[in-house]
Formats: sequence, C-alpha cells, structure tokens
Amino acid sequence: MTKGWKLYWLLVAFWLVLVCALFFWSLPFITQAAGGLVPFDARPTGYSFEEAQQFLSALSAEGRAFYLGTQHWLDLIYPAVLAGVLIVPLRWFSANWPLVLRVALIATPLIGGVADYLENAAVSRMLLSGPDELTQDMVAAAHYWTMTKSTMTSVAMTALLACLIVAAVRHLIQRKSRS
Repeated sequence: MTKGWKLYWLLVAFWLVLVCALFFWSLPFITQAAGGLVPFDARPTGYSFEEAQQFLSALSAEGRAFYLGTQHWLDLIYPAVLAGVLIVPLRWFSANWPLVLRVALIATPLIGGVADYLENAAVSRMLLSGPDELTQDMVAAAHYWTMTKSTMTSVAMTALLACLIVAAVRHLIQRKSRS
C-alpha cells in the first residue's frame, strides 16, 4: 500500500471517529436537551418554520450553548474530512473518465461540504435568534443549505457505491475468465 493510500485510510479512520462523536454523543446530547426533538443537523430533509421554532423553544440554554460550541466545533472539521473521504476514491475510480464527468463527480462532495458550512452558519443564526426572533428567511436559508448538503452528499455516496459495485463485478468477471 502506498503512502498516499495509508494517509487516506487514516483520514477514513478520523472520519469514523468524528461520526461516532457526532452520532453517539453530540447529537444525542442536543436531542435530549430539546426534549427529544431532532437537531437541525440530523434532519436531512430539512425543516419548516414551525418545526424550527418548536425545536428552538424546546432547546435548553445548556443545549443551545452545547450546539453553538461543541457541536459546531465538531462540524467545523466534519464537512472537510467527509469531502476528502469521498473525493479521493471518486478521483481514483474516475481517472479515465471524460473530464466533464470527472469534474462533475468530484464537485458533488465539494458542494456538499460547502453547503454544510453554510448550513452551520445559518443554524448558528437561528440558535442565536431564539424562537421569538426567528424569521421565515432564516429558516428558509438553513433549510436550503440542509437540502443542498444532503442531496450532494447522497449523490457522492451513491456514486462511490456504484463505482465500488462496478469494480467488484469487473474483478469477479476477470477472475472467472482467468480460471
């Protein structure tokens, strides 16, 4: 295994640590602090104004501080790491593809990562405003970035899965033809 691939697998391991921290500690803490309501970051299909207002009303002061602090510190690293985890194999699998397809494929996790950062900024704005000063525009912006992040990340993950399946099938066919 080359040094580059060793570094890649270290990045994957780091991503898995972040996933565990987010999904087994940070997001459950926020959910509990909001009386069981799901945090904005864990709603891939977005949220309405009423849902956002309900979440902000239910979220405790401690939960709000944790969301703005710990959660957003973790989410400061997560989008870049996830983009790297997706881009490296997508670049490798698409090495012989036409340039336009390759660029489009690699752009999806990049756009997803940028959208995640913009979502974080929009969520921070909502958290700081609270339920009484929340506006339709704030929620619409956060919802838009949530949907963009979810869509682009899903497209990138689906493309990677498809590439892995095609590679596995090719490998099996080649192995079978050799025997």
